[in-house]
Amino acid sequence: MDIQSIKQRFGIIGYSPKLDRAIDVARQVAPTDITVLITGESGTGKEVFPKIIHHLSSRKHGPYIAVNCGAIPEGTIDSELFGHEKGSFTGAHDARKGYFEVVNGGTIFLDEVAELPNLTQVRLLRILETGEFIKVGASKVVKTDVRVVAATNVDLQEAVGTGKFREDLYYRLNTVPIQVPPLRERKEDIVMLFKKFSADFAEKYRMPSLHLSSDAEQQLLNNRWPGNVRQLKNLAEQLSVIEKERNITADIIGKYLPNDPYSPLPVLFDDRRKDIEGMNEREILYKLLFEMKRDITDMKKIIMQMLEDGQVSRSFQKEHAHLIEKIAKDRDLPQVYHDDGINVPGERSEEDDLIESYEEAPHEFVEESLSLQEKEKDLIEKALHKHSGRRKKAARELGISERTLYRKIKEYGL
Repeated sequence: MDIQSIKQRFGIIGYSPKLDRAIDVARQVAPTDITVLITGESGTGKEVFPKIIHHLSSRKHGPYIAVNCGAIPEGTIDSELFGHEKGSFTGAHDARKGYFEVVNGGTIFLDEVAELPNLTQVRLLRILETGEFIKVGASKVVKTDVRVVAATNVDLQEAVGTGKFREDLYYRLNTVPIQVPPLRERKEDIVMLFKKFSADFAEKYRMPSLHLSSDAEQQLLNNRWPGNVRQLKNLAEQLSVIEKERNITADIIGKYLPNDPYSPLPVLFDDRRKDIEGMNEREILYKLLFEMKRDITDMKKIIMQMLEDGQVSRSFQKEHAHLIEKIAKDRDLPQVYHDDGINVPGERSEEDDLIESYEEAPHEFVEESLSLQEKEKDLIEKALHKHSGRRKKAARELGISERTLYRKIKEYGL
């Protein structure tokens, strides 16, 4: 089956070379039993590729199931995936088959695979390597013949580096990678997709179709689309239902699309924007904190060089004596009090005793902690307080799953 036939069968719209490349890789790998890892931002349509792989494989007559790993609580995910025996835990009144046993001979799609707990990752690795697993509360080994296709919008290499994802499992899943491009890299498809969505909604809600002006089309092309195809589809639906005017202009679209999707956050320079595409707000905040710390360090170096070169006035040194002393300490420079009361780094005199007594005295300078753990804990506390302890709403505010939030609450003892 060629790429165009696959698009027609699975309702894929677009002619982007990057999209065609992803479909072509899925088509080539489908006849094999190789494990596939699908990566891409949220809303890019990753869920269609496991279906392509399954229906073009020899397992097409076998069962197919999609599992959202991020939506299953950590305490029950092993039972859901691998099954359990009667009485293995509270509430286990009967034995139950897990997905890997039910889908024997077919394909299982593990979406948001990065959300799997560490122990579940170990179980999954064993299945991928030997085809064996043990039910919760059992001792008997069960064999299964299942093809695994996984997907994630998380950088798994970074997760491996931070210890959140097993390295051996990453390489086992990543046998054949498929990268689904974000919508901003498929500009030639944006207008076509919008027209298809608006036509579908016009039929669904029995309303006249929308018509885009040339400036409206340009507005769509200029947007970054952080929510990708899902966001574009939502826009088409909103305009179809809410707008009485069916001739859509750029001004109308502007009401639904903020010019800067990161407007609540500090403005970054253009060369830094490239580095934050695909990052969530918390990751952007951490990046900003690191950059602020780096800028402060650079500022200290500049001030020290100016002091050593005699380019800083005595009045400035008097006014900022505590700050200068702190900078000197950070660089392990000797300090001395002069007759005019100025503490100047880089010099030695007979007044060393006075220096030591001054250094031992308490100071008012307080440096804010830039620990990632402390910032994360503080953000979680604020989110829980804002939503009166409701974990579901707090998790949505933080941009993480409820199960991940629960794990963080236990980890930080909140």
